[in-house]
Amino acid sequence: MKELMRNVYLLDDTLVTKSKYGSHYGEKVFDGYREWVPWRSKLAAMILKGHRLKLRGDERVLYLGAASGTTVSHLADIVDEGIIYAVEYSAKPFEKLLELVRERNNIIPLLFDASKPWKYSGIVEKVDLIYQDIAQKNQIEILKANAEFFLKEKGEVVIMVKARSIDSTAEPEEVFKSVLKEMEGDFKIVKHGSLMPYHRDHIFIHAYRF
Repeated sequence: MKELMRNVYLLDDTLVTKSKYGSHYGEKVFDGYREWVPWRSKLAAMILKGHRLKLRGDERVLYLGAASGTTVSHLADIVDEGIIYAVEYSAKPFEKLLELVRERNNIIPLLFDASKPWKYSGIVEKVDLIYQDIAQKNQIEILKANAEFFLKEKGEVVIMVKARSIDSTAEPEEVFKSVLKEMEGDFKIVKHGSLMPYHRDHIFIHAYRF
């Protein structure tokens, strides 16, 4: 077993997180380790593509676009001594997210529109990391607005960018160039890269606030 990050391991060829919890989305469980499926989680894909995050485990994280909690569940295994503020706007996936929250005390579910951070500004503290996976045209604008409200100075962001959600007519590479340029005024880019073969026409961007 090879350790890749805090509580993240490669078990033979399978990515897993160390966890005291059972399966959340049908993933396999191996004696205290949960399979982390890269086809279902862009963060898992990023890690398998070779980019890792240096997390201590006690961070406060704002997760935008939590959906039903697939990736949230694994991130909660990693920051097991921290807190995840999980924002999701759609009621149906939020119901599944609530199932996850019932057995974990480090996830705070928030049924809000991530493009309106002022609506949950009375709940969310300053955070060390913003993780965003929102397939919307204005996803960079959403990230910047939330960073302005909640991200600590020198705090980190990880955003998963889907080219077709921003411009379905342009070539993905052109969309990605435009997104990176848009971020450069507010963030220092650490690394970016493709999520192929796991997620088509997606890139990850890891950056930190000036």
